[in-house]
Amino acid sequence: MITLPLLFAAVVGFGHAFEVDHLLAVSNIVTRRKTLWEALKDGVYWGLGHTSTILIIGVLMILAKVGIHAQTFHFFEAGVGLMLMVLGVHRIWKTWEHEKAHAQMHANLEPHDHKLAYGVGLVHGLAGSGALVLLVMTEIESAFPAVLYLLIFGVGSIAGMLLAAGMLSLPFSQKLAQGGLWRWRLTLLSSLLCIIFGGKVILENLLAG
Repeated sequence: MITLPLLFAAVVGFGHAFEVDHLLAVSNIVTRRKTLWEALKDGVYWGLGHTSTILIIGVLMILAKVGIHAQTFHFFEAGVGLMLMVLGVHRIWKTWEHEKAHAQMHANLEPHDHKLAYGVGLVHGLAGSGALVLLVMTEIESAFPAVLYLLIFGVGSIAGMLLAAGMLSLPFSQKLAQGGLWRWRLTLLSSLLCIIFGGKVILENLLAG
């Protein structure tokens, strides 16, 4: 009874990483990178942040028996939409600043820390986390296997986002990034998609509320 859900947890988590809002956010993050290695680490940190939030909510709902109203998750989703919009605007501004200071761009493109990726993952974990936890609770009655499912789901999402971040970073690799106009156009496209999709998410969830 328990084995089958646990068996598919990693597969479901892996696929979850490829949802549109996740891909838009991470594609926007990896525009900062010129190396595949740094982009891959962004993907891992996004996955760690995402898993952290899901585990926190899962433990509260499954072990601590804390009830969270369904309406709250609409606000969580709207918050994710707002984050996408801010992320898009911020990336356009940062890229514009680098274009104005082109001589310094190669020496100091972006900090090599991954706080942004982890923070975006944390916020993204709010989106759909309630539905996921409730689904697990209906399929798995015991607390420990339910939390274990969420943990395995998180590992799958980390693996999926690592792959997605790697693929999405290829157009911004060291070799291709030499074409400043090419990089700027891709960054602008990624950022505008973030802003548009984020606005759509906000409207849908506020109207649903």
